[in-house]
Amino acid sequence: MLGPRNLMPNPKTGTVTNDVAAAVNEVKGGKIAFKVDKAGIIHASIGRVSFTPEKLAGNAQELINAIVKLKPTTSKGTYVKGAALAPTMGPGITIDTKSIL
Repeated sequence: MLGPRNLMPNPKTGTVTNDVAAAVNEVKGGKIAFKVDKAGIIHASIGRVSFTPEKLAGNAQELINAIVKLKPTTSKGTYVKGAALAPTMGPGITIDTKSIL
């Protein structure tokens, strides 16, 4: 059941490790994990419902900075073509990319 959804523990994602204490400290320290699907869409969690708007905005900006930092040097043109925020169950909100980059 978890396999087809890519939710099984995996050494690549850091969910299988011999040093459990270090893995827990990384997650508590703010480690961000994101996935890219075949269409080039990046899926990532930036917070919880209990977070303040300022904290959510800071997390979103940090995710965008990480994505831009990982841009390959051979990539030319517009790297981020669009952005949207969406809850787990609800409509997405389109964001102007010029305001975030």
